[in-house]
Amino acid sequence: MSKLTAGIKRRIKREISGEKPTIWVGKGGASQNLLEEIGKQLEQREMVKVKILKSALEGKKACEIASVIADKTGATIVEVRGHTLVLYKRREKRFKPPK
Repeated sequence: MSKLTAGIKRRIKREISGEKPTIWVGKGGASQNLLEEIGKQLEQREMVKVKILKSALEGKKACEIASVIADKTGATIVEVRGHTLVLYKRREKRFKPPK
């Protein structure tokens, strides 16, 4: 996980605020399939908005589930607001050999 500056956090929040969540965590919790899908979306877009359904909480807090997801995907938590969280993972630069 990387540390994000305040400016980067603001930019991410501004860009993703109008979007709907692309991942919903259900009663299955943070399963391996869910973590793989979050990883794929982070590779493509760098940012993912995740909604945690009430059935997934089962006595846990949303921030606890968010930290588990972030640890297992290698992402950084930008914001947890209610049952919605935003994750960020910087894309790895791919080396292009010169032609």
